[in-house]
Amino acid sequence: MSAMLVTPAPAPAPTPAPAPALRLGPVTPEAYRAFLAARSTGPDGPSFLQLPAWARVKEGWTHQLLGWGRGDGELSGVALVLLRAFPGTRKYFAYLPEGPVADWADPDLDGWLQPLLAHLRGAGVFAVRIGPGPAYRRWSAATLKAHTGPGRRLSDVLASEVDPLGSAVAERLRARGWRKCGGDSDDGADAQPRHVYQVPLTGRTTDELWSGLNQEWRRNIRKARKSGVEVVVGSAADLPEFHRLLGVTERRDGFRLGRSLAYYERQYAVLNAEHPGRMKLYLARHEGEILAAHTMITVGRRVWYQTGASADHRREVRPSNALQWRMMLDAHALGADVYDLRGVPSTLDPDDRAHGLLRWKLGTGGQVVETLGEWETPLPGTTNHTLYRAFQAYLARR
Repeated sequence: MSAMLVTPAPAPAPTPAPAPALRLGPVTPEAYRAFLAARSTGPDGPSFLQLPAWARVKEGWTHQLLGWGRGDGELSGVALVLLRAFPGTRKYFAYLPEGPVADWADPDLDGWLQPLLAHLRGAGVFAVRIGPGPAYRRWSAATLKAHTGPGRRLSDVLASEVDPLGSAVAERLRARGWRKCGGDSDDGADAQPRHVYQVPLTGRTTDELWSGLNQEWRRNIRKARKSGVEVVVGSAADLPEFHRLLGVTERRDGFRLGRSLAYYERQYAVLNAEHPGRMKLYLARHEGEILAAHTMITVGRRVWYQTGASADHRREVRPSNALQWRMMLDAHALGADVYDLRGVPSTLDPDDRAHGLLRWKLGTGGQVVETLGEWETPLPGTTNHTLYRAFQAYLARR
């Protein structure tokens, strides 16, 4: 009788060792900037509000530059934390505008947030506000134009796209006790706009960008060109005229940013010192007079139109349309993935004064993007919770 050959069972595969836990600590501005530079690609790259230079723009705040890593010297994420002291105490409110720059797709959210909260508690922080990166919902310009009507708002319209990552991050934050500023109201109570307007640039030619504009925009750009409107890039010397026109715009349109000329001069200086050309001032001239001025900020492959100002007279030559078209073309030439026109209101009611801004931006053919908004949590301890309630009451009175 022949012997039976028995094949030995394969040895079980070794269980992979778990990744080392994330550690958080201070990082140098140089290491921070290098991390951002390596990840400043795509429409979801880091915001200009998380640049190290932004800390020098904000008066009345101190700051920390923090980074996460796994002990191998490589950074996995970074955060600019702005700190404002609560009057009469040594306690601070911590604010991470449109940050931190973290891996929000990592299901282990605690691995990121717990080291951050522990560090900030040790630094005397009583409450923290963050602005998570993922988007939540998107509406195309065509969809919103079709649903404009009396009393209507964005929340009344079925989104063209819902981002599953944004939804997951929101649920994870809620489960951990984070509170969405302003709740789920359309406009919230965020310091940064919850709804922004973006024009995708990736893979589009300039002819396709032109055809994406609505007829009114194309007509206005042609009119500006025919009327002799000249668009140029200005310098710091033109900021006083920009600020004067901004005051005209605020009075005309019924809003107030409350920012001084010194604020914009500081912003222009520190952003361009960090990276030449990061902030630009575009001017529209007609017959030798500056009729409109807009600022633009670039970080990697993201470009933002930040602030616009225009005169009350000669509006018929359409200087602002000419400015935006030039800025959009320049963003495209830089290889940007997206041109972000920043905040828009949530109203779709044409009789609502605020709707005019949305209508103007819809003409560029992009999309409204609802961010996750800003989220807050008090840190553990009776004193921290008491200060947080006092801080909320203060904000409610403003």
